[in-house]
Amino acid sequence: MSTTVIPIQPGTEVAEPLVEVADLSIGFHGATAVAGVSFEVRAGECVALVGESGSGKSITARSLVGLSGPGAEIRAATLRVDGRDALGFRERDWRGVRGRFAGLVMQDALVSLDPLQTVGSAVEQVLRRHAVVPRAEVAQRALDVLASVGMPDPGLRAGQYAHELSGGLRQRALIATAIAADPALIIADEPTTALDVTVQKVILDLLAEQVAAGTGMLLISHDLAVVSQIAHRIVVLRDGEVVETGTTAEILGRPQAAYTRRLLAAIPSAGSRGRRLSEVGVDDSTDDGGTGPVAQVTDRPVASAAGVDVERPVVEASGLRKTYRLGSRRSGSVTTALDDVSFSVGRGEVLGIVGESGSGKSTCAGVLLGLTRPEAGEVLLDGSPWATATERERRPLRHELQLVPQDPLSSFDPRYTVRKVIGENLRPLRLGKTAVADRSVDLLRQVGLDERFLDRHPRTLSGGQRQRVAIARALAPNPRVLVCDEAVSALDVNVQAQVLDLLGDLREAHGTALVFISHDLGVVHHVADRVLVFHRGSVVEQGDVDDVFLNPQHDYTRRLVAAVPTMPTQESTQESTRRSHP
Repeated sequence: MSTTVIPIQPGTEVAEPLVEVADLSIGFHGATAVAGVSFEVRAGECVALVGESGSGKSITARSLVGLSGPGAEIRAATLRVDGRDALGFRERDWRGVRGRFAGLVMQDALVSLDPLQTVGSAVEQVLRRHAVVPRAEVAQRALDVLASVGMPDPGLRAGQYAHELSGGLRQRALIATAIAADPALIIADEPTTALDVTVQKVILDLLAEQVAAGTGMLLISHDLAVVSQIAHRIVVLRDGEVVETGTTAEILGRPQAAYTRRLLAAIPSAGSRGRRLSEVGVDDSTDDGGTGPVAQVTDRPVASAAGVDVERPVVEASGLRKTYRLGSRRSGSVTTALDDVSFSVGRGEVLGIVGESGSGKSTCAGVLLGLTRPEAGEVLLDGSPWATATERERRPLRHELQLVPQDPLSSFDPRYTVRKVIGENLRPLRLGKTAVADRSVDLLRQVGLDERFLDRHPRTLSGGQRQRVAIARALAPNPRVLVCDEAVSALDVNVQAQVLDLLGDLREAHGTALVFISHDLGVVHHVADRVLVFHRGSVVEQGDVDDVFLNPQHDYTRRLVAAVPTMPTQESTQESTRRSHP
């Protein structure tokens, strides 16, 4: 990836820190969320807070703009913002900080942007609130700001609402609102996690340009590959405490803490193929809610799948075509989601599907699952028609294909306990009450949980625990194929590692075939045997995952591969450390 930031040279005279934090502690109703955190951010510097969910990253960052939340109890030896003691700030003081001194960029732009306000109005509101320019110049300045973040045709986009924009354009619009008042500090909280790799690169380049121009940045992320592209220094958090801190070269090249080494070892990539990313066990000291698996780094190789047979496919797709009409029949347009798509998946095989948003990946998943009917083509399940079959014909076989979704919580009935979530999917097996209970416990154990979870509601579980419940539910009827649609994209690196290893174990034990859909090429390279590259509804390249990713033939595939943020080699980080510490 080409994103680079000019290092701050040792010995260079720098101004007073934009923010200075020493021994910060944040609690809620007697419970401690952050304890003893210290760091500072200077102009032209990017400092990254990394760690898993619940480590205290976001609440620490929000404390710098007065958004810790109701009931927050904040204590610190030092909490200076814009050269002032922020411990005595009132809400009026914080309103002056937000937008003018510090701009906030969140992960989900669709939630952050006002759905009732056009993009242009959102930027104009910031300009007017902080009197950045005379009122007569506000409209033009808003267009200039949108143009500065790479918004195509800013005049048109300024009149659109957030829901009318793609994910990448929404994120650019959110960044525009954050930098409209020309703040000295940008707080970016997981700004690229949900984005496709090419859009992610655009956003990272944009943020890097802001830092290079002298803006300070506090970057919150669990993705160390992303952090390595832009950060000068890294603060590693776990359970609200600092595990270690140092320059990016030091943390990535010579990590001292076992937790940091575990984070690095859990990153999926071409180099991790053939080995486990974690070892799943149950431990009360876990990071995952106190009752889930703990990852322990191991070099034990991944066992091969039992009886992989690509010559006798479980699923065959041929000539799939699907279009959608946008707008009215008279004035709308037609977009092609699938165009002559063909592939097969053998027993125990993992087929990866990659591509940008709108490339047809999820539509393909819908066709495979029998939820979307193609206009042309067919899907065969064990040689029998599936996509074009009637619902009555599909019903006896529907349990053979199961989905592991990106957001399991939205796929669960909110009234159901884990027992009912899993039990509902055991109906095809026609088991008795005792057998259902035994099978439910067995399924939970397969995914690293236990019977204590049966009577809990999914909303009380962590993200990793919910995803394991979703996998247990999918496994309940003994499916032959699992369709994983962005199944790990929202998970922290250690939880992601556990889920990927779990899927590998299932493949080994049962010969389960996987269709693994993801925008994360590193994850796909780690887990898949073969890969399909989707672009505008068509498969532009396919083959062995190493052949496709290491020697791509199509221009689009080459662009995808080139946009992937990669971790620096140990040699390069050690050399960078030597240059920084002569």
